[in-house]
Amino acid sequence: MLARGLRARFSSIDEDSKRFIKWLLVWVVLINFCFMIMWFIGAPTRRIEIVAVGLVGLIVKRFPWPLQATVFVLTMIACLMTFVGGLFNLSFLSIFHSLKFFSELQVQNSLEYVVVSLLLLATMALGVFLLRQDTNFTSPKLIIFAAIVIAGLSFTDHSVGQGMRGHYKRMASAETPFESAVQQSGFASRADGKRHLILIMVESLGVPVDNPEMSKRLFEAFEQPAVKSKYEIQRGTSVYYNSTTAGEVRELCGRWGDYYELVETADKDCLPSQLAAGNYDTQAIHSFQGDFFARDKWYPNIGFKGQQFRQDLADQDINICGGVFVGACDHEMPAFLAKTLKAAEKPTFLYWLTVNTHLPVPEGMNLPSDNCEKYSPVLARDFPMICRQFAIFDAVDRALVKEMLAKDFPDADILIVGDHMPPFFDRRHRAQFDPTRVPWIYLKQK
Repeated sequence: MLARGLRARFSSIDEDSKRFIKWLLVWVVLINFCFMIMWFIGAPTRRIEIVAVGLVGLIVKRFPWPLQATVFVLTMIACLMTFVGGLFNLSFLSIFHSLKFFSELQVQNSLEYVVVSLLLLATMALGVFLLRQDTNFTSPKLIIFAAIVIAGLSFTDHSVGQGMRGHYKRMASAETPFESAVQQSGFASRADGKRHLILIMVESLGVPVDNPEMSKRLFEAFEQPAVKSKYEIQRGTSVYYNSTTAGEVRELCGRWGDYYELVETADKDCLPSQLAAGNYDTQAIHSFQGDFFARDKWYPNIGFKGQQFRQDLADQDINICGGVFVGACDHEMPAFLAKTLKAAEKPTFLYWLTVNTHLPVPEGMNLPSDNCEKYSPVLARDFPMICRQFAIFDAVDRALVKEMLAKDFPDADILIVGDHMPPFFDRRHRAQFDPTRVPWIYLKQK
């Protein structure tokens, strides 16, 4: 009865209004639908994108169906790129450079990514199908009304996202004052040729906010008396911008920037280059593969004399852990770092970038994140994925402490720092972290 009533009412509308309703369904409702769902979860604002999409729809509504359908699909892809960029604090240029690496992601290992991918594909298919119908309305009044609807949706999106301002689209300008963990801790000043230096950048390590359990658990493994008797411990936080590669440039090169400016150009002002000039061996290790974000090309350009990635580590009996980014098991890496330093013939700067805590963090897959209630019943109950992530952090920290306290561990200072806050999808999880800062801990050998 209801369906018949709606059809009868729709059939009584004039033809131009019918075309307008069909247009509205495709270019305002459908193309924004997947992103509007995120209003209830948490997401970067899209007010500019909503207006831009609406204008595109008004321009192409008179075009033939194949062209309209092509523009619709391309526009949805562009919307997805800008949305992901905002979510993960990536510039559009970084997102563009990332497209060639998409095949390396194991999307099927994340239920969240699978569901989102299917929903986006279904939306594209439905939009292409609906555009076979005539949507070229011409009434000036309806065009004005369309503009009002677009503006209203844009304003609504902006209003919904106001409570999470600062959590998304973090980009540094040329005038932004610089700071880093290397700078704040004085880490580089200890390069006197008498000790090794270890810099560890931890994927998605954020600063807890108003969460006593998370604050207690962060770097908990280093608070034991045996560590404090051997190392002076300094802790702090540092401002971050953009994503992981920008975090690497921040700590390794002492400035705001990103990797693509280093792929073809060497930078002798970066820390590895300076240490190499001071007779340090400089080695970079990443638990993922080297061509991801061209690290195998730009690491040498900033002064690393040697580099090892996932396959190199697997060849040396480091197990592989799963997730969206399948890489070497981070909790096995401290023993490898210790082995490398023990075999070193000269002072060494060892840099390691982790990967296993990249979101979303699954259960199983050889990760030390199962039975998280044993690690923290509170986090397991209230924030299961944060619990799994912190359990991996803790496993890595404890493995590192084991090596540090060994009698034959060489003299070394260790600086551990996050690259960026964990970019959780939902507002509740994301709000547990400072949106502007990452933590660091400096273990300076006495």
